Amino acid sequence: MPEKTPPLAISARDVPPRTKPSNYPEPFFSRMALREKRQIGDVFGLANFGVNLTRLLPGGESALLHRHSRQDEFVYILEGTPTLVTDQGEVHLEPGMCAGFPANGVAHQLVNRTQADVVYLEIGDRTPGDEGSYPQDDLCAVLGADGTWIFTHKDGTAYPPR
Repeated sequence: MPEKTPPLAISARDVPPRTKPSNYPEPFFSRMALREKRQIGDVFGLANFGVNLTRLLPGGESALLHRHSRQDEFVYILEGTPTLVTDQGEVHLEPGMCAGFPANGVAHQLVNRTQADVVYLEIGDRTPGDEGSYPQDDLCAVLGADGTWIFTHKDGTAYPPR
């Protein structure tokens, strides 16, 4: 069967949300229930970096507080007023604002402490060998050769499969 040719342009909001809300193991998986990601970069076959159109419902979190060892990340706020939480303090964001996170930089996450949805673009590279560290949680992540994340406790023991 021939491969499907990627479109030249799309409406990002027409891309279906990803069916699995998170790759985290429990007890962290359920914390992502108020987050919806549309993997718009994948529609175009982008392999070197990912682009997500993400919606946080009131009370939602973008991710656990984290940093990457090799990957850079960037967010651009389209709607709503999330709080950027870092290990160096908090910043209130609004539409038109953006933030960038170099590899091995500040630990970060967005949280929606308002009663309105937050919508933003998140862009990150897919550097092989990346590791995620989580200063507030008993979690470590390593990006496997197949592009999937492998999660363990900080002592190296595996989380039970979901």
